[in-house]
Amino acid sequence: MLILGIESSCDETAASVVEDGRRVLSNVVASQVEEHRLYGGVVPEIAGRRHAEAISGVVEQALADAGVTIADIDGIAVTYAPGLIGALLVGVSFAKGLALSADKPLIPVHHLRSHIASNYLAYPDLKPPFLCLVVSGGHSHIVRVDSYTDFAVIGRTRDDAAGECYDKAARAMGMPYPGGIALDKLAAEGDPTAFHLPHPRVEGSPYDFSFSGLKTAVLNRLHNAAQKGEEVNKADLCASFQRTVTELLVGNTLRAAADIGASTIVLAGGVAANSGLRAGMQAACDEKGLTLYLPPLSLCGDNGAMVAAQGYYEYLAGHTAGADLNAVAGLPIDADNC
Repeated sequence: MLILGIESSCDETAASVVEDGRRVLSNVVASQVEEHRLYGGVVPEIAGRRHAEAISGVVEQALADAGVTIADIDGIAVTYAPGLIGALLVGVSFAKGLALSADKPLIPVHHLRSHIASNYLAYPDLKPPFLCLVVSGGHSHIVRVDSYTDFAVIGRTRDDAAGECYDKAARAMGMPYPGGIALDKLAAEGDPTAFHLPHPRVEGSPYDFSFSGLKTAVLNRLHNAAQKGEEVNKADLCASFQRTVTELLVGNTLRAAADIGASTIVLAGGVAANSGLRAGMQAACDEKGLTLYLPPLSLCGDNGAMVAAQGYYEYLAGHTAGADLNAVAGLPIDADNC
């Protein structure tokens, strides 16, 4: 079965053709990073306009790269939630029109579900159930994956997402957007024990995260040093910050795994590309005797292949939509109408 996946939730316009939810035949991504870097972050209005300009060509290229036509496609999967509403509307509108004109099933896909599905493309042996840590610029969730289409959130951030915290800390240190990548690179040159930073906990919710206090601690270090005319070793601060975030993410995930009896851990989302998190999670899982699946770096960011992969399983579960499908800016991964 061939599924065409379309993704436009933020600042990448992407399309892909995937066979049986596992084999990638094409994967085309048009990134807007260079343009948004001028403004220090994603500008929603610009993102929506660029999606509208790129989506037709991206989908056409994905079909051509796969060596198929729209007639060969069995279903069209599209990210409809969550994300920037203007950006989502471009993908949803295009997918609806294409599905109607080609007489193909329309498959709505939740963005976080598709990030988890990126691992299915890399690991043919990976099957639910498992525990997944989904970390990105907008989300930090610990998700119990009971089946390909059944999810339960058992831990989440109460304020900033981990990726958001990375980007804001990096911006405060004068790094270009996307800051998380620059911070990760500089952290490799620093001493992770140089700065003692807080490890926020959410009382009564052992699996939940809170990153706003950590972000504030970094800002205060920088402001205090500036007021005293002192220089902060940014490499050391980056390394200490990254170590702290990793400890929080890994600690809560392994605590949840122990409590629910999970033996398989999966990482997903844009922050899954972070070198400190990947190394820290691998070391912790090795110590505990847990099996860990890490998505390849090429599939950590937003892409159409992950949408097509999850779309395959949503289609098998009977989850299709009609012409009344609408984009949704915010929607839980375990919502009944996913």
